[in-house]
Amino acid sequence: MTLKIGDKAPQFSLLNQDGKTRGLTELRGKTTLIYFYPKDETPGCTIQACKLRDNFEDLQANGMDVIGVSKDNVASHSKFQSRHHLPFDVLADTEHKMNEAYGAWKEYNMFGRKYYGTARSAVIIGPKLTILALWPKIQPLKTVPKVMDWIKAHN
Repeated sequence: MTLKIGDKAPQFSLLNQDGKTRGLTELRGKTTLIYFYPKDETPGCTIQACKLRDNFEDLQANGMDVIGVSKDNVASHSKFQSRHHLPFDVLADTEHKMNEAYGAWKEYNMFGRKYYGTARSAVIIGPKLTILALWPKIQPLKTVPKVMDWIKAHN
């Protein structure tokens, strides 16, 4: 599925790092950055999460919540969040259904071997649960600047 700005955000219901179910309807009335990343504790994913952590207060001051999503399980997310003191939820999409719904589940080809995995990407969901911004491919160190630029352009 290819999402576009203005589309209704796809439904989701996943467990966070504490085993608590989180879903789309909880985001009503908020502006939320959802970023998709390949794997806990890998260099790029850790840098991305820590940059979001380090800028979390600024993002919140500008009305932006943050949620991370990967295919890792709850136990992995619990360790990842605790180890890096992440102030936001990370959701366990172990069956990659949310990744697929948001266009983050991609086919890759390495040395002639095809496989599927998470494309590092991000989306902003608005208060009315519609897509306000999309980055189908985003670099770990570019996530915060791109979101801050979007905030400046839309405030």
